[in-house]
Amino acid sequence: MASPESDVPAKIHPFARVEYRYHAWRERRARERGLRATITPFPGYGGSGWVRVLGRVLILPKKRPSDSGEFASVRGWRSFVGIPVGFAQVRITIGGVSHEIVTDRGGVVDVVIPADLEPGWQRFQMSVEDGAPVDATAFTVSPDTHFGVVSDVDDTVMVTALPRPLVAAWNSFVVNEHARLPVPGMAVMLERLVRTHPGAPMIYLSTGAWNIAPMLARFQKRHLFPRGSMLLTDWGPTHDRMFRSGQQHKRDNLERLAREFPQIRWLLIGDDGQHDDAIYTAFAKEHPENVAAVAIRRLSATEAVLAGGRTLVDDHSTIPWISASDGAGLLQQLREHGIAS
Repeated sequence: MASPESDVPAKIHPFARVEYRYHAWRERRARERGLRATITPFPGYGGSGWVRVLGRVLILPKKRPSDSGEFASVRGWRSFVGIPVGFAQVRITIGGVSHEIVTDRGGVVDVVIPADLEPGWQRFQMSVEDGAPVDATAFTVSPDTHFGVVSDVDDTVMVTALPRPLVAAWNSFVVNEHARLPVPGMAVMLERLVRTHPGAPMIYLSTGAWNIAPMLARFQKRHLFPRGSMLLTDWGPTHDRMFRSGQQHKRDNLERLAREFPQIRWLLIGDDGQHDDAIYTAFAKEHPENVAAVAIRRLSATEAVLAGGRTLVDDHSTIPWISASDGAGLLQQLREHGIAS
């Protein structure tokens, strides 16, 4: 295993250096107790000849299974107590070919692997430290696909009121995942969209931390949201900033999707409390050929107060721009524009 001190880059933000050394100390303590690293895969996506593989290497605490086979108390804080293993060596096996890659400082796997997979959801394997392979998934987009969906999560799919710090902490670390509520009508709307456009990629793009990805997958399954790839982020300092920029995370991934799938026009879905409309407006101006429409969920008065106000942008270019308070209202307008059946 690489030395924590030698692997910290020479020029990084002091807080990033402290964070890495703290996690390295936690990792040593965990290994002394006999715990081993494991790989947690996240749903990725790919195109013709390549796959974007996503996951994270963590040392996790022992779990207490309930009688039903699920964990008795899946509170948010349990998602954040895993210890990230930086610069871990991961083996990815796709189509019978193995690839060795190294995670980043936070244990995150985000790498493009060459592979020729059939369109649709495909399985492959990931392993770390000679452990048992773990099944991972990715959605391969056909070259003939010309429509896709990008959706925010917080206050668009799931009611969280995330922008308010205290509410964010309560939702992330305390609330049982079974108590989280879906935004009314959004599951039906998204399901109708993927049925209207068979083979369309469904991307959940959020400023939430990778730690919540397993909870988010269970939430989506429980409330019948369509399966999709996840693009979350890693909380904490970067090499040059004390805090990561959620808005930059969204902008970067939208730009990347435009490069990777130049033939696809995306329906961009968000809310008016997290700058989604401003980000989508700017992207639509720069890449009008890659935007089919923008759908903004209007927060209620209470949600808007929790979110710190609204951020509605008036300059919407010439693409269809719709807004409503729930999924049913958005779906009706999408039908009027011929985007949903």
